[in-house]
Amino acid sequence: MKVALLVPGPFGTVSGGYLYDRRMVEGLCALGHAVRVVELSGRFPMPDDVAQASARDAWAGLAEDEIAVVDGLGLPAFAALAPELTARRAVGLIHHPTSIEPGPHQAELAALERALFAACGRLIATSPYTAKGLPPLGADAARIGVVEPGTDPAPRATGSGGPSARLLAVGSLIPRKGHDVLLRALARLTDLDWTLRIAGPPADPVHADGLRALAEELGLANRVTFLGAVSGAALEAEYAVADLFALATWFEGYGMAAAEAQARGLPLILCTGGAIADLVGPGAAILAAPGDANSLSRGMRRPIYDIALRAQMAEASWQAGQSLPRWEDRAARFAAELEAAAHG
Repeated sequence: MKVALLVPGPFGTVSGGYLYDRRMVEGLCALGHAVRVVELSGRFPMPDDVAQASARDAWAGLAEDEIAVVDGLGLPAFAALAPELTARRAVGLIHHPTSIEPGPHQAELAALERALFAACGRLIATSPYTAKGLPPLGADAARIGVVEPGTDPAPRATGSGGPSARLLAVGSLIPRKGHDVLLRALARLTDLDWTLRIAGPPADPVHADGLRALAEELGLANRVTFLGAVSGAALEAEYAVADLFALATWFEGYGMAAAEAQARGLPLILCTGGAIADLVGPGAAILAAPGDANSLSRGMRRPIYDIALRAQMAEASWQAGQSLPRWEDRAARFAAELEAAAHG
């Protein structure tokens, strides 16, 4: 097959969604398919004029025999091209609907996605949870496939080895990731010995500044480290020496960072927004409702100080992590979805 993946640039952006896209491109190429990545310019997900013009140019540049795959983050920019998406049986790659993100354009994005989800020849969702949410937004359930992310085999985390519990959170500094909820939960636990390291790019600079100010306001600045964008060996090192993985997310289309933590046998402290709870093995996690800092705080108190409980949770996490999907078979599943789209 020849495939064109249309995605907001830069393609090397540090996030779970872009990592998924990159791994699919690598996997498809390894299977012998030709994949061309087209980086779109402009503002996303609510497209500005530049984004819409970039979408038109990218569409005009498609070869006749290329299967067009549009990352859901960029899909709203193609609203004016909805009939062309239908005629070409274009594929929408949906990590999660952009209209679930709180913000001033939420209603507009929902209207755009309703029309575009119906226009695409096929939608590939990255979790069953996300797939279930697409028909209410105009998608035909018969044209929805699911290809979950994979994980790589990874060494088991060894922990910090110190008296202080070292917590790791991985996620962009945006409101949806709930880092503020996590900070408020931890502010109730200053009688315990812990530190928190947050790995994630400041994708929303205003929110990122607000998180740093909140840490100061709560008296946590000496316990919390904002690492910025971390990937590759540096991120592996963070997982390796963490004692607990924490993410107070409001919503996840899958929860790749939590899956990576579980693949390394880290005990999990999570809010159950979206699909993330579906990843968790029995006994591996402390769970709280999204936004509930009080419950999250009560739940995480014991794992922070109780080393024996942490060890039990770590073993449950490790066992569950070994049965997670692996990247090597994800590309084949993705290719099968593309074949289904191409043949109607």
